[in-house]
Amino acid sequence: MTDFIARTDSTAHTRVVVLGGGYSGILAANHLRTRDDVDVTVVNPRPKFVERIRLHQLVAAGYDAGVDYGTLLGEGIRLVVDTATRIDTAARTVRLASGRELDYDYVIYAVGSTGTVPETIPGAAEFAYPIAEFEQAQRLRTALERLHPAAPVTVVGAGLTGIETASELAEQGRNVTLVCGGRLGPSLSEPGRRSTAKALAKLGVTVMEADVVTEVRAGAVVFADGAVRPSAITVWTAGFGVPELAAASGLRTDAIGRLITDETLTSVDDERIVAAGDCAAPSDQPLRMCCATATQLAPQAANTVLSRIAGTTPAAFEYAYAGSCISLGRRTATLQFTRKDDTTVDIYFAGRAVAKFKEAVCKGTLWAMRRSARKPAWTFWLKGGPRPQQPVPVAKVVTKR
Repeated sequence: MTDFIARTDSTAHTRVVVLGGGYSGILAANHLRTRDDVDVTVVNPRPKFVERIRLHQLVAAGYDAGVDYGTLLGEGIRLVVDTATRIDTAARTVRLASGRELDYDYVIYAVGSTGTVPETIPGAAEFAYPIAEFEQAQRLRTALERLHPAAPVTVVGAGLTGIETASELAEQGRNVTLVCGGRLGPSLSEPGRRSTAKALAKLGVTVMEADVVTEVRAGAVVFADGAVRPSAITVWTAGFGVPELAAASGLRTDAIGRLITDETLTSVDDERIVAAGDCAAPSDQPLRMCCATATQLAPQAANTVLSRIAGTTPAAFEYAYAGSCISLGRRTATLQFTRKDDTTVDIYFAGRAVAKFKEAVCKGTLWAMRRSARKPAWTFWLKGGPRPQQPVPVAKVVTKR
C-alpha cells in the first residue's frame, strides 16, 4: 500500500472516502474540494490512472494508457494504493486488502467495471483474453508480441470495444475475425452499421455477424453449428461485470452487482454511500456503462454528498447523451448520433475527420480531469433534466455527524 498526497494542505473535518480512481472517482474527488472542510481520500488498486477508453490502443500498438495521478488529483486529496474489501456501514469504516481500515463520514462508490468471461462457455475463462482492465490489456499485448502477424486472431463481441479492438489489430496487419453473436454494433443505426461494416472490410476484418462462439480452445474457437475455426488468440469483449464489493458489504445490488441507488445516486440502504459510474444502478434502471456516463454522474454524486454535508436536500441526477464515437483504427471512425435518452437516430458521420474528433474527445477527457483538479467548482454534464419519478425503496436514514 502506498499513500500519495497531491500538494497537501488540508484542514478538513468531514471524511469522504472515494472508492475507485477512474473517471468517476477522480472527477467526484476533485469536485468535493469546493468545500475546504472536507478531507478526501481516494482508494485505488493501481498507482496510476488508466485511460480505459484507450486500452485497445495499448493492445494493438503499445500506447501508454497510464497517467500520473499527480496531474489529475487536486490539492490535498490523498491517494491510497490498495483495494477495498468491505464497507462496514455500522462502524463507518472501509476495510482494505492490506488490513488497514479507513474511517469515513461518506463514501463515493466509484469502483467501475471489469471485463467478464462467461463460465458457461467452456474454455473461455482459461483461453480467452478480456481487455477491460489495464492488466488484462497488458497480458494480451504481451501475447500478441509473441505471435506471428499472420496468425488468426478472433475478437468475440461486436459492441464498441470489440469493433475498436478488431480495427486496431487489423490496422497493424493482424489476421482478424470479429464474431458478433447477433449483429454488428447493436447500438448503431442501420446506416451507421453499414458504414462501420464497410470500414472493417476495408481493414481486412472478417465479420461473422450471426455466428455464436460456444467454446474456446487453446488454438481454436467452436461455433454453435459445430464448426471449428483456428484462433491463435481469442479476445473476449462480450460483456462487463462489476466488483463484488457492494454485495460483499451487504448492500443491495442489481443482477450483475451494481449498487442500487435512488435518483440522487444514494444507496437505497445507507444515505452515507453515494455511487457514480459503471457500478451504479439508479432506481435499478442503470445507464449505459461508458465514459460518457461516468463523467456525467461523477460531479453530481459529489454534489449529493456536499448537499448532505450542508444539510440540504440533494437533487435528482440529470443526464443526456448525444451519441457515441467508434474508432476504426487510427485513420477513420464512426460518430453515431442519438437522442438524449441514448436511443439511436439514422444520422452518423464517418471518415478521417471523425477519427480526429475521437482523438480530441479522448484528449479532452484528460483535460477536463486536470481542469477539475485546478478548479474544483468547474463541472460539466449534458443538462438533459432528471428522469421521471422512479419507484425505488427509500434509503435507511442515518444520523448525520
